[in-house]
Amino acid sequence: MESKKILVVSRSFYPENSPRSFRTTELVKQFAKDGHDVTLITFKNDKEHVAFEKEHNVKIKDLGQLKYKNIDIDKGSKYVKAFKRVARRVAEMVFEYPNIELMQLVSKALKNEKGYDILVSIAVPHPVHWGVAAARTVKNPIAKTWIADCGDPYSGFGKKFLSEKASRLKKKALKALLSADYVTVPFDGAVNAYDSVLRPKIQIIPQGFNLEGINVFKGEINSPVKTFGYAGSFIPGRRDPRPFIDHLLSKGYDFKFVIYTKANELFAGYKDIIGDKLVLKNYIPREELLFELSKMDFLINFDNRNEVQLPSKIIDYALTTRPILNVDAYDIDEKAIEQFFAGKYEAAAMKINPEDYNIKTVAGKFIKLADKS
Repeated sequence: MESKKILVVSRSFYPENSPRSFRTTELVKQFAKDGHDVTLITFKNDKEHVAFEKEHNVKIKDLGQLKYKNIDIDKGSKYVKAFKRVARRVAEMVFEYPNIELMQLVSKALKNEKGYDILVSIAVPHPVHWGVAAARTVKNPIAKTWIADCGDPYSGFGKKFLSEKASRLKKKALKALLSADYVTVPFDGAVNAYDSVLRPKIQIIPQGFNLEGINVFKGEINSPVKTFGYAGSFIPGRRDPRPFIDHLLSKGYDFKFVIYTKANELFAGYKDIIGDKLVLKNYIPREELLFELSKMDFLINFDNRNEVQLPSKIIDYALTTRPILNVDAYDIDEKAIEQFFAGKYEAAAMKINPEDYNIKTVAGKFIKLADKS
């Protein structure tokens, strides 16, 4: 394979614990491992990132300093917190605040960059793409091929009922993606969330994972009560665990539900009611998480209630080899739950072949796109 000069631009990167961080981190590591000349522009951390550069032969450049601050929803009374939560959501969806600042930071960071074979910009947030579009010119396209990678669509959910200002942001998002050579999405169902004019540019490249050295529990599962887990964020009204927990309690199930999340406020009052049935834990490194999840009877995926988003956690879940119970919190499948509690997992959801998400294959797909240009 001919060596490429590759530039990656991303808001999220190691050691951040998020799907976009994993996407960026695994891609740059594999690009470098495959012998390519890799430069990453992100928010540089002088401690971890200097060590990362040396270990993985990747050059990291600083994206700059963020000035816009997110609305802090952790302080104040419950009414103040509720108001702040709504205010933050409106600011995010109507004005793309505070992520709108990324457009300027990315554009400025790219001002003197040129001569690359491939430029990969990673979203969310989508203003990362907007910044690339603003920086690229006919005189200096920065790279021969620009691939705009989209973990989630900008258009669609939540945006359609917004104000005229938000509509202008959607047009900006569409214009930016139209100027890219390719738009990559993680699975085929996501294509339907994008404007039809973008369809010729869209390519399917799934989330990539390093499958080497995955450590999972190999022994027999002998839980005293049915133990199951979930890792990730929640969306009240859509990806919401509370109706599921309420259903289990109403049916008298004995269980232990272990949740790795930062959204502890969502469970206020539950601990007093059900005690040790609910175990809340903070996020832990991915390698540790996979091992802990692999010791459980089964895992829970809360349905996004749409067909255009595939949670990246599903691939991680598949790596644990544990059965996955898909739960629509507002359309509880009581029969499937009964079967899982009886140890019958025929209804296990989303049977995924982890090899399809091998980072070696995934990184190679980006290179092949550049070769097609």
